[in-house]
Amino acid sequence: MNPADSNRSPAPAAALDRFRLDGRVVVVTGASSGLGERFARVLAGVGARVVLAARRTERIAALADELPDALAVTVDVTDENGPQALIDTTVAHYGRIDVLVNNAGISRVVPAVDDDLAGFLHELAVDLVAPYELARRAARWWIAEEHPGVVVNLGSVLGAGAGGKLRVPGYAAAKGGLHNLTRELAVEWARRGIRVNALAPAWFETEMNSDDMFHTDAGRAYVSAGTPMGRGGLPHELDGALLLLASDAGSYLTGHVLYVDGGWTAV
Repeated sequence: MNPADSNRSPAPAAALDRFRLDGRVVVVTGASSGLGERFARVLAGVGARVVLAARRTERIAALADELPDALAVTVDVTDENGPQALIDTTVAHYGRIDVLVNNAGISRVVPAVDDDLAGFLHELAVDLVAPYELARRAARWWIAEEHPGVVVNLGSVLGAGAGGKLRVPGYAAAKGGLHNLTRELAVEWARRGIRVNALAPAWFETEMNSDDMFHTDAGRAYVSAGTPMGRGGLPHELDGALLLLASDAGSYLTGHVLYVDGGWTAV
């Protein structure tokens, strides 16, 4: 094969093929429910072999039974050895890892003056430190093997501004840090064949936030009033953005935070 062939653009008619992930191994953390479960199904639907990582063994085992060639790995991403064990288990089973989707996260609604340091630090551990640990450990394998890799971090519109009525100091701090960490890692690893981007949703109903103010009448009114499109997002409305960042369709995209927010951050 001529080396120049790798730099040639595919035929325009094959553009949709760039979004496929046939045979790629994709790790999804927080895959037991909510957006993580949706992401796993979407990725499997375009040909990926998905590693379902979460603490709730029964849920990820049941999901693995529904997906082709999926692997369920019970892990707490905040454990000292959890991130490395997840990478090692993935490589031992499939012989490779291609994409890491750092989806696991928590959110607490608590005013700063009422917060406690332990809770704040735990939120940072889940939402910021764990994605860092997983990304850098995956990157070590990619660099050692001279293998291209992709990281998709799950950010938030609250990484771009204050939570307003929400009162989420820990979550806002973690997501703001994750957005800039995304840029930092993207720049550090760009010439190693590793892309790092963040997918930043606005208000999507999930199991994690099903009890918060956004699912009361007042909360829905707040979302509608603040979103130019007048509503919160539906789970399928993240599918395209996820595949763009995870696949070869986004091959020249790195260090980017992609907001999927109905225009929330445009106001």
